[in-house]
Amino acid sequence: MYRIDHWIDGRTVASKSGRSGKIYDPATGQVQGEVGFADVSEVDKVVATAKAALPAWRSTNLSRRAEIMFHMRELVAANRKEIASLLTKEHGKVLSDALGEVARGLENIEFACGIPNLLKGGYSEQASAGVDVYNIRQPLGVVAGITPFNFPAMVPMWMFANALACGNTFVLKPSEKDPSASMFIAELLKQAGLPDGCFNVVHGDKTAVDRLLDHPDIAAVSFVGSTPIAKYIYETGTRNGKRVQALGGAKNHMLVLPDADLDMAADALVSAAYGSAGERCMAVSVVLAVDTIADELAKKVQDRIPNVKVGPGSEPDSEMGPLITSEHRDKVASYVANAAGEGAKVLVDGRSGAPSDGFFLKPSLIDNVKPGMKCYDDEIFGPVLSMVRVKSYEEGLQLINDNQYGNGTAIFTRDGGVARQFQFDVNVGMVGINVPIPVPVSYYSFGGWKASLFGDLHMYGPDGIQFFTRSKVVTSRWPDPRTSKVDLGFPQNR
Repeated sequence: MYRIDHWIDGRTVASKSGRSGKIYDPATGQVQGEVGFADVSEVDKVVATAKAALPAWRSTNLSRRAEIMFHMRELVAANRKEIASLLTKEHGKVLSDALGEVARGLENIEFACGIPNLLKGGYSEQASAGVDVYNIRQPLGVVAGITPFNFPAMVPMWMFANALACGNTFVLKPSEKDPSASMFIAELLKQAGLPDGCFNVVHGDKTAVDRLLDHPDIAAVSFVGSTPIAKYIYETGTRNGKRVQALGGAKNHMLVLPDADLDMAADALVSAAYGSAGERCMAVSVVLAVDTIADELAKKVQDRIPNVKVGPGSEPDSEMGPLITSEHRDKVASYVANAAGEGAKVLVDGRSGAPSDGFFLKPSLIDNVKPGMKCYDDEIFGPVLSMVRVKSYEEGLQLINDNQYGNGTAIFTRDGGVARQFQFDVNVGMVGINVPIPVPVSYYSFGGWKASLFGDLHMYGPDGIQFFTRSKVVTSRWPDPRTSKVDLGFPQNR
C-alpha cells in the first residue's frame, strides 16, 4: 500500500482532512494505495500558494519561460517509460497505449516552447497623428485544471503547458482514481526549473472541485469529463465570474460508404472502438454502414475481434486492458445485456471469456442498433461498438447531425468530392477522412460542438493560448509640447 498526498509549493504535503480514497489495480481488482482528499481549508492553502507565486512568475521573461518548457520537454521524453508505467499501474491501459498518451501530451509541451512567438501582439504605428496603437496578451492569474481518469498524463499537459508558459500559476485537481502521474509531473516541473508554487496538485472529490469553482482567486477553470459534469462545471464556474472551458462526452460516429476499402475500415473500427478499452472521448462507438456493405463490414469486424488480446496492461502481448472500476465495468456490461431486449442483435458478447480477476470486459459488437435504444443514445465509454444500418450517405449524415453530441466523427470513402461535402455539412468539431480518431496535432485545437463542449474556446493549441490570456489594447502618444492644447471634443482619428 502506498499513499498519495498533495503537491504544494514544490513539495509533497500530507492531507489532514481525515478523508481519502482507494486506488485500485484494475488488472487485479485489488486495492494498491490510497489518496488523501482535500477539505476546503487545504484547497484554500493551495490557491494561496499559487497566488503568492504569481507576481514573480508573471514577471519572468518569455525566454526563461520557454527555457523551462524546453527542459520539461526533455525530462518528459527521458522519463516517458516511467510515466507510462504509472498509467498502466493505476488506469490499466496497456503499455503501448500509455506510451502513446505520453507522446501526445509531450506535443503540447513542445508547442508551449514557442511561447515567445505565440504571445506576439500587433502594432499600428501612426493610427492617428502621433498616436500608436498596439495589443498585448497577459495572463489571467491563478488558473485550475480538473482532469479525467482516462488520460491522467496527457490531459494535464493539454492544460498546464500553455497556462504556465503564458505566465499563469496552476492548480491541478486530477482524477482520484489514478493520481500518481500528476505527482510525477510535478516533480519533473520542479527539476525543469519551474519556481515553487507555480504548479500545485490538490487531490479530492466534489468538495475540492466545488471550492475551486467558487474560490475568488481562481480566474479560470479548464475541464475534461462527462457531459453532465462539464455542464455543472461550466454553469457553476461562470456563475462565479470565471472563464471556463468544459469538454464533455461524445457519441462518435464513423460513416462507411460502399466505395470504402472495407478491410481498412474494419481495421480502423477495431482499433478506434476497443483501444484503451473504449475509455476515451474520441473512441468510435457507432459505425454507420450503408446497407449494401453492412453485412460484409460486420463480418470483417467480427472476424477481427477474437484476435484482440485482452489482459493486464503490464503484459507485453496485451492489446486491451481492463476498465477503470468494477462499477464502470458492470455499467458497460449492462448495455450489452439489454441490447437484445431493445431489438438489437449482439454479434459478439464481450461479457464472455474475459479474465476473471480485475475489471475486464472483452470487445462487444452489436448490430441492428437504432436511435432510441440505450446502447445508441448513451455514451457507454467502454469496448462496445454499435452498428447502425443506413440506406444512404444522406441518412448517415442526418443521424450524426441529429445526435446531441458533436465531438468527433469520421467518413471512410474513396470519393474526394463526397469527403469534402461531408466535412462541409457535418455538425461536429473534429472530422476524420479515412482517419478514425481525428485528434488534432498540438498546433491546432481540440474540442467538439453541441453537448460535447461548454464554452467558446477549445483545448490547447491557439485556443489554449487565447483561453489562458486576455487581450489588452494600448493607445500611446508621446506629447510634443509645441502642439499640446486643451480639446474637449471626441477623439478623432482623422
